[in-house]
Amino acid sequence: MTVRHCPALFVSAPASGQGKTMVTAALARLHRARGRRVRVFKVGPDFLDPTILACSAGAAVYQLDGWLGGEAHCRRLLYEAAQRADLILLEGVMGLHDGTPSNAEFARSLGVPVAAVIDAEAMAQTFGAVALGLASYLPQLPWYGALGNRVASERHAQLLREGMPSGMRLLGTLAREDACELPDRHLGLVQAQEVDDLDERLARAATLIAATELAALPPAVEFPAVEPIALAPLLEGVRIGIARDRAFSFIYQANLDLLEALGARLEFFSPLTDPMLPAVDSVYLPGGYPELHLDALTANRAFAASLLRHAQAGKPLYAECGGLLYLLESVTDMRGRRAIMSGILPGNALMHARLKGLGYQSAPMPGGMLRGHTFHHSTIETTLPPAACAERREDGAAGEPIYVQRRVVGSYFHAYFPSNPIAAARLFQP
Repeated sequence: MTVRHCPALFVSAPASGQGKTMVTAALARLHRARGRRVRVFKVGPDFLDPTILACSAGAAVYQLDGWLGGEAHCRRLLYEAAQRADLILLEGVMGLHDGTPSNAEFARSLGVPVAAVIDAEAMAQTFGAVALGLASYLPQLPWYGALGNRVASERHAQLLREGMPSGMRLLGTLAREDACELPDRHLGLVQAQEVDDLDERLARAATLIAATELAALPPAVEFPAVEPIALAPLLEGVRIGIARDRAFSFIYQANLDLLEALGARLEFFSPLTDPMLPAVDSVYLPGGYPELHLDALTANRAFAASLLRHAQAGKPLYAECGGLLYLLESVTDMRGRRAIMSGILPGNALMHARLKGLGYQSAPMPGGMLRGHTFHHSTIETTLPPAACAERREDGAAGEPIYVQRRVVGSYFHAYFPSNPIAAARLFQP
């Protein structure tokens, strides 16, 4: 069996909000500045953290999710990265031992050492107890060490060192600096393209990381070869237009790769600024933040009209979450302001302050079952009955409705196309 060796590190934490995205991004920035080729992966289905990580690494960031794509798919992505990279970084999701399987179980199965970022702002010697618990909760976890984040002073850092049990490695401490924090909003971190001073933030964080033991290259890890799946050219020559701008940006890089591997030609457009839809056979409207750009979307009536003509001609149009909202007649934001959308599907969306949908689901699409994820703060009122409903992974209960009208397919569901290439191709075949 062919095996590639590459230094690799799994960056995790006791919980969300500890600073692991910034630490991972800072590490990528630091090693890239030292001339190394860095590849970064995000564990789980998140769309937002990868935008920050991609800016740091200078390369696309892929999700690693054992349920969405399967273990072989994850290992194949890592093996391909190991053939070209000098360093592989994996950023975990939520806490180290959260989930089924947990981040810790995933790291152990891969043999990738784990570094825990721990927010030490409101603790002292207890930091050592938290680190010890993270390291020992799962037997045979490849533990690398703990990093203290948001440390108030040198005296505070000394207390953390004093609290570390014998044999437990403290990789260093990072002082709390607003210049190294990443802004967030209701769905998570603010997208990279919206943080004007992101480069300065990353540079400062990389400078701080350089003074810790975390700056050294981690041990090399073995990544065995996994043969790629043979794909028929089901989309040979099909022109797929994909919305990609500040309003529509929740796109898995693996989805784009798969469409191209199936033979499709991808063309990107912006419903915010383009005067009309490009000449394409099929359209993909991914999720994002249309609710933050209602004025621009409403004002661009020419584009909405061209998209409507595409749908009325019976051409394929697939929309996810935010993309679905744009297909409706209107969206009402949390201030009660109603904005006109494209009107391709009947119905109206209402934004809420609280989460209205979250979790893994499987969706029976026209070409078969696709796996994916849902995460949204809005609800829809429509006269259009669902053609089907997704199923929740946890209990098989009914999940997100799937709306079908002619060749238009829309849902809150975010599909991971590699989970079923044939079903993905069917969404876009003319």
